[in-house]
Amino acid sequence: MLNPQITFLLIIVAVVVAVIAQIRVSSAFNRYSRVRTRRGITGAEVARAILDEAGIHDVEVTRTESWLGDHYDPTKKRLCLSPGVYDSESVAAVGIAAHEAGHAIQHQQAYAPLQLRMSVVPATMVASQLLPLVVIGGFWFGIMGFITLGIIIYAVLTLFQLITLPVEYDASRRAKAVLLRSGFVSTQEAEGVNKVLNAAALTYVAAFLSALFHLLHLLAIRNSRD
Repeated sequence: MLNPQITFLLIIVAVVVAVIAQIRVSSAFNRYSRVRTRRGITGAEVARAILDEAGIHDVEVTRTESWLGDHYDPTKKRLCLSPGVYDSESVAAVGIAAHEAGHAIQHQQAYAPLQLRMSVVPATMVASQLLPLVVIGGFWFGIMGFITLGIIIYAVLTLFQLITLPVEYDASRRAKAVLLRSGFVSTQEAEGVNKVLNAAALTYVAAFLSALFHLLHLLAIRNSRD
């Protein structure tokens, strides 16, 4: 039987992992954003070149002003890069740009986990909007109706984060391979790319653990009242 005290401790563990992951991402990005690639091409140029090589000409590479807000929008077919990636010729920039281009290639190839994640996005958005009600009514006041709602919400969020893991790891795998194969980075520079992308991957693991442990905690609270 799940114990609320134990599951609460698991939530604390997830928070710690998330903090460590964010520190690792910031550290790796800051370190390798100061290391210029031998080729001297920007993140935007790398992304465009990878897309063109894959025969993807209908995806726009644009700039976003959000720091580390790099992402691929499959609904608008837009690859958005932050200024520190879009304009930079650094190892970190080309790694992140290639990763996002990897998502566009997944979309073109109808990569199953990405297709599944896209189908879950609407439910995830609704769940996220209802989350404050769960925090107030479920976690703070322990109202059973909100606890049940929270279980449903965190089940959706846990599923979304679980599906996200193979999507992100596959995009990083594609990025590492194409950067070396196309000569955008040297073998030594590829080590820096690996460190940046591996650090970013840990943030998705932390997000999954957080959603899962919150789900288990709410289940434990409900079971303790049966």
